[in-house]
Parts: sequence; structure tokens; C-alpha cells
Amino acid sequence: MPTTDTQIARGSLPNSRRERLVWGAAIAAVVMLGYLLILSVDPRFFYIDDTESGAIPNWLQLGRIMRDGHFPSLVLDQWMAGNYPVEGQGGLWNPVQMAINYISPSVDNLVVLATVVKLGFSILLAWGVYRVALAYGARANWAAVAGASAPFVGFTLFFENTSWVTALIGTAYITNAWASSVKYARGRSGPVVPFVFLYLAISVGYVHAAVMAGVMIGSVAIGERLFQRLWRPALKVCSVGIAAAACGAVTFLPGVLTSAVTWRSGDEGTFNDNFLTAPWSESLTASIPTAVTSIESWAGETTESPVTYIAWFVVPALAFIAWRRVPAALRELAAPLILLAFALVFTAGPSDIGPIRWPARILPFVAIVALILVVTLISRYGTLDKLRPRLLAAGLLTLVLLLRAGSSGPEFFGRHVVAALAILLVGALALLLAHRFSTRATAALLLATIAPVAMYQVATYDPPFAKWWLPASQSEAKAEFPQWQGATLQLGSRALTETAAEGPDDPQLPWHSQVYGNSAKVMGVDYANAYTPVGYLDFANLLCFEHEGSTCKDAFRRVFEIEPYTGKTYADLMQLDRIVLQKNQYPLANSRPAPAGWMWVTAPTPESARQIYVLERVDGLIPATSGRVVATVNATVEPRSFDADADSEHVDVSAPDGGSVVFSRLAWPGYTATLDGEELQTKGLADIFLYVDLPPGTENADLEITFRPPGERLGLAAMAGGVMVLIGLVVLDVRRRRSSSAPQFGSTTSSR
Repeated sequence: MPTTDTQIARGSLPNSRRERLVWGAAIAAVVMLGYLLILSVDPRFFYIDDTESGAIPNWLQLGRIMRDGHFPSLVLDQWMAGNYPVEGQGGLWNPVQMAINYISPSVDNLVVLATVVKLGFSILLAWGVYRVALAYGARANWAAVAGASAPFVGFTLFFENTSWVTALIGTAYITNAWASSVKYARGRSGPVVPFVFLYLAISVGYVHAAVMAGVMIGSVAIGERLFQRLWRPALKVCSVGIAAAACGAVTFLPGVLTSAVTWRSGDEGTFNDNFLTAPWSESLTASIPTAVTSIESWAGETTESPVTYIAWFVVPALAFIAWRRVPAALRELAAPLILLAFALVFTAGPSDIGPIRWPARILPFVAIVALILVVTLISRYGTLDKLRPRLLAAGLLTLVLLLRAGSSGPEFFGRHVVAALAILLVGALALLLAHRFSTRATAALLLATIAPVAMYQVATYDPPFAKWWLPASQSEAKAEFPQWQGATLQLGSRALTETAAEGPDDPQLPWHSQVYGNSAKVMGVDYANAYTPVGYLDFANLLCFEHEGSTCKDAFRRVFEIEPYTGKTYADLMQLDRIVLQKNQYPLANSRPAPAGWMWVTAPTPESARQIYVLERVDGLIPATSGRVVATVNATVEPRSFDADADSEHVDVSAPDGGSVVFSRLAWPGYTATLDGEELQTKGLADIFLYVDLPPGTENADLEITFRPPGERLGLAAMAGGVMVLIGLVVLDVRRRRSSSAPQFGSTTSSR
């Protein structure tokens, strides 16, 4: 049988609907099989680090708040981790994430919850890549190979599928927005679908997803202008992007306008410490499943996981493209080429650009665009002509991959050699199938290899994150933990715990008595300690809080220091009912006298007594009816009502000579205060606690404080504007469709 171009690129006919559906179903089957095989070697693979300690507990708490009928805003007793509009990643304006939050409290097994959600978004990601490849002319079988590979590329598998679930969700939305935007630009669909996916990508609250959504829209607009040589398609794409960005602005405005008091002020500027930067040379290991990387991460200067892996066939496949014919398609492929160029430049550094850090987070887009380009070129220009030199080129490419993998991980050189031989062997079988049967058989073979390769990688390499081994279910977590009432502050360090344990039953694990990350939210107990990527700078400095709730040893002294203006301790200003001390950080702490007004109490269980000391107030819990007024200076206060909530409070105040009222609240931007309807300036005591000064002559006046996330009104106005832009685009699209379908004078239809 002669070896012609049509044996790989065969089938310039459009993909039939049935063919697209069949290969789309095959993608979902491959992704599900991959998950099952991974779970067979590591049942908790999808429940690691930030997923178990951050995201899932957030879903639970936000779901409980929604069920109580409150729109999530402040959670006061969580202090710097309790400002959800500023945190952003709670998905407060994302309807899909809100649905996940609402459902989550009903799911007891948190490993199952995390795995099912990630599986759903992995399939959505795979379908998005599939749709993009189809939009650029790939055959359905080759597009399916790209789609099914996408959830298992190295960075997505070892970073996002394990830990950074919000990144996975954002990427899934962006790929579908990309496909829908191309269809919209080419007149094959309307503006609603790309708008929906773009809005979901932005409102999930992951800043890199928002950035890449913007870059994608810009790339598509430029690409379609070059391809169609018309401005109208580019303007349509830009308009739908503007509409989605306007509607999604409310997600990020509170964080931006609050950044001055947080860790994310951007004052540090732009710099490069090489942490999570990915030099271009790392792409030379993209097709070796065994290759580790020189990217620096939490695993060290070398990340011993195949995080730059894309697919074993991607690089060798370049040898079987008729490159002389490719220039004819460059204008049509301008958008993915622009996006790939941006991703490569961005991932190479610098490591921090103001509040945006760790550029290797964009590696999934390098992999996705590479997959799309390769399968599109193979579909359109794949060839077996002049087979011998092409085989030689494929062999040389594989040799380069082997040598580069050996450079990054020389200790694994033996397995790299085996992997290279496997690539040559399976690649030869793929070519034989294309030669003897069809490219559908070749695609089926490639699909069959994706899940086993992922299983091998998970079984052989550890993710670059530590497993916390938090309890796998809500019921288990609550059964093992003291169900304390009131507000608690824990003083301790996760570095002094044994979270790098042998398994969930390791007796050294702290989860019977200590909380780190968002683990307190799983039990529904009120702790000041919680996970926050944003923080509140001065409060964090007061108790040397870290992002996952750890504190330094000096925090115990600091929390009982007297604040000079009020004469109260910081423990009093925080309205703490209990302080838990980690024994490893404070050995024999209970042998010293308790601070005034406090007493040492026995930890409630033998296991908790082994790990912690407990201080409680001598007078018991602070009454809930006391509100959040915690101190006055030359003023008197009477609560006006006992229904004060997180976002507002009314009190009657008197200060004949002027005075101050201090609240047990962080002085977040967004607070307003009025005295008998006249606005007062809100301030921060020690730049931490909210307070207001009362003017002389104040007598039995109504003091009201309210909180509204800064920028929320502007964000809602922008959302209204975005909706108006979308409506305009829909009207224009309907008119276009009607005009294109209307009978034209002189046509066959009109002459009947």
C-alpha cells in the first residue's frame, strides 16, 4: 500500500455530528478510566494539600452560610481569613461554584466530594480542548487524542488535580470559552455561550484564570482578524470579552481595593527568585513520561515529578508533518500561536509581578496549545511520505528527549531509556496502524495509552505537595475533635506537627486537637486560625500569623500585651473565649500561672491532652448578646438590638466630652459609620481594630456601622453594563441570522 499524505491527514471532509459525539464520549471514558486507575494506586490523590486544607472546607462553610440564608461576606471570628469577597476564590458570584458550595455540606466523604468535582471539571477541560481542536480543523479522532490528554499533562495532573482545584476549574472554562469564541467569530454560533464560559472563568476568582481568559480573547481577536481579514469578527470577540470582564469585575474589585492592608499590596514590585518559573528548555522533556524537572518548587530545586510532561507522542509526531504545506495555515492558526508564545514567555519568569506570582501556573496552557497545534497539523498535513527520513527524525527527537530527561534527573536515567524505547515501539505500532488501517485506529491506540501512563506516573512519583492526612469525612473529623463553643485562638506551628505521616491513622497526627489551614471549618467550630492567601498585614504581624494559621512562639506573649489606648489585652480586643497552645511549641506552659482572668483547664480527651494546653476565661464564654463593641474611651454604649450581624451593628452612644468606640472587628476597607445619620470616619486602632471617634456633645445617639465590600457597587454597575453589552450583541446576532436566512430577490426560493 503506497504511503501518501492521506494516510495520516486523510479525511478533509467535515466531521459528522455522529463522529463528533462518538469521539467526545470516548474522551469522557478515557478521563474516567484515568481517574479510576489513579485511585487504584492512590485513593487520596485528588485530596491533597490545598484541596484538603483549603478549598473543600471553604465549600463546606460557604454552603452552610448559604443554607442559613446569608450571602457570604464577613466571618468575624476568622479574622483575617474571614473576608470572603477579598479572598475571591470562594466563587461568591459564580453560579456553578455556589451550587457546589450549597451541595457540599450534604456530602460526608470529602475525598469523594473532591474527586467527583475534579473528575467533572477534568471532563469539561478535555471536551474544551477537543472543541478548540475541531474549531481549527482537526479531525475528530485526533482532536479526541488532544482532549483526553489535557487533564493528564504533568502540571495539571500533579499540581491542579492534586491541590489547586480552582486552577483546574478556571482552565476548563477557558478552553470552552475559546472554542465558543472561535465559533462566534466565524458566524457559527451566538455570543451567549462564549460569554457564559468567560464569565465563569473570571468569577471563579483565580487571578491566573482571569489573566489567561483575557489573553485568550485577545489572541482569538487578533487571530480571526488575520484569518478572515475583517475587523467585524475581531470586534465581536472583543465585545463579548468586555461584557464578561465587566460582569466579572465584582469578583476582583474588593481584593484590589483592599490590597493596601493585605499581604498582596504589590509593593514588592517585580522580581525573580526562580520559584516556580519554567525555562523553555523544560519543554524538551514534554514527551518523556519519566522526566523530572529542574523547576524549583516546594519539593526543592528539582521537582521530582513529571510536571512538564505533555504527551508521549507530541514531540515525535512533529516528524510526520508536511512542514512545507504548513505556512498556508499559519493565518488561521495565529490565535493558538500567539497564545503559545505568551504562555512560553510568561512561564519563563519573572517569578513575581506584583501580586501575581509563580508563572509556572500557566504551564497547562503551554501543554494545551501544543496539543491543539500538533493534532491540527497532523489532521491537515500529516504524512507518511518519505518514511525513512521521517523515522530517522522521530528517532533523533526521541534521543533529544532522552538526553534532556537525563540532564534533569540523571538518577533516573535507566527508566528514561526504557521510556524512550517504549515511545519508539508504540510509535512504530501507531504508524503501522495508520498505514494498514486508518488514523482512527491510530487515535484509538493513543487514547488507550493515556490512562496507563498517568497511572504509572502517579504510582512512581510523589506530588510536590505534602499530604496533610486530614480526616476523610466530616463525621470522622467531628468525632475526633473537641466540640468547643465560643471563639478560639490556637497558638502553634504546623512545622512542629507530624503531618508528613505514614497515613491517616498515624498517632502523631494533630487532628484530634489542633487546626491548620481551614480544617476548623470542616467541624464548624469558630477558630481565628484559617487558611488565607490574602491576609491582613498588621494583624498577621501582631501574632506572626502564617497563611495556613501557624503562629510563632512569641505570639503567646503578644496576645496578652496591653493595648495602651484601651487598656485591654489583644485577647480581650479579639473577644477570645479560649486559647489553645501546642505543647511542642510551648512545653510545660501550664506550669506557669495563667494570665489574669484566665485559667488552665484540662483538655477534653486523652489524645488532645497529649498535644495541647487549654486556657479559658474564668468567667466563662463571652455572651453572644454583647455584640462586637469591645472597648470605649470616655464614652458609654448600650446595644440598640441583639441582632447585630457580621456586616452591621447598632448601638446607642454617649460621649459628652468626645470619646471612642472600639469594635472587635478588623478595620477592613469597606466599613462606614454614621452617628444619627451623619457619617463618621472609621479608623484602625493599631491599624487593626475598627474604631470611631465620637464628637463632643454626643448624647444617646444612634451609632451604626455597616460593611460593604469596597468596589461592590461599582462591580454591580459594571455587571449591569456588561449585561447590556451582551444584550446588544445578541440583538445584532439575531438580526444577522434573520438577514442571512431571508429569501433574496432573484433567488430560487423567491422565484417559485
